[in-house]
Amino acid sequence: MRRDTFLKSLAALAATGGLPLAAQAAGVPMKMMIPANPGGGWDTTGRALGKALQDAGAASSVQYENKGGAAGALGLAQFVNASKGDPHALLVMGAVMLGGIISGRPPVSLTQATPIARLISEYNVYVVHAASPLKTMKDVIDQLKKDPGSVKWGGGSRGATEHVAAAMIARDVGVDAAKINYVPFRGGGEATAAILGGNVTIGGSGFSEFQPYLDSGKMRALAVTAPTRIKGLNAPTLKELGINVEIGNWRGIYAPPGISAEQRKALTALVVQATKSKSWAESLEKNGWTPALLAGPEFDAFVDREFATLRAIMVKSGMI
Repeated sequence: MRRDTFLKSLAALAATGGLPLAAQAAGVPMKMMIPANPGGGWDTTGRALGKALQDAGAASSVQYENKGGAAGALGLAQFVNASKGDPHALLVMGAVMLGGIISGRPPVSLTQATPIARLISEYNVYVVHAASPLKTMKDVIDQLKKDPGSVKWGGGSRGATEHVAAAMIARDVGVDAAKINYVPFRGGGEATAAILGGNVTIGGSGFSEFQPYLDSGKMRALAVTAPTRIKGLNAPTLKELGINVEIGNWRGIYAPPGISAEQRKALTALVVQATKSKSWAESLEKNGWTPALLAGPEFDAFVDREFATLRAIMVKSGMI
């Protein structure tokens, strides 16, 4: 985005009462709701975007709030109820939240908030503790077939992509998906602790969350849900292992309900500008994220399709 276009976006936000004219050049204080506990993918994404907003001059500061639970539904409810009409507030969300809404049917829906943009996509990696007797994904599958309940799958909230993937894996190898023993956690930090503590058999999450423990030898990667191998990770895809499962995890940004069309347009422009910053590029590289920017009506339509696709997968896998 050219600088003159960027400043016009700021001016549009000011014209609708969303931004003081004197703050156009320096940006304004922003608030970022992260509907998960610290240490997970949403937390990392939200803080990376906040830094990028500041680097791009769109925000003078960013105030973060973590509110984990129910696949993001608790944070979503607080955001919708407390930030209505605030053009300086953002909510981190993604595929995990859609799955949680489908399975949990919370009283507050994502449709009550305002879509802004999809930011990134990330595939899950399944890992075990380094001392686990299960050395390969085949070992996990063999145990799953013998006794489905004995394999504890650890990951995000119920309906998260790692939960959906576990159900899809079970279904593909001939195990009743309804019998899988899935242990949900409120954030990536809790899931990581459970894996390192031996409290789950196998855990799933984004590569960026597990990378330090894989590099240090505390965890061992067994497989990824990507269509091709992930750079920097020595682990096969599920399809390489004869398991016909491929599923990605995307993350995006929403604004509160009650903002005007002009405020939404201006806020979208600021987020897009942030994704062109140096710090955002560094975050993509550091975390192994795939850029997947999508905004405007295209993002609205994408979310609608994702709801339909994910619901169909969850029905077929016996999750709902």
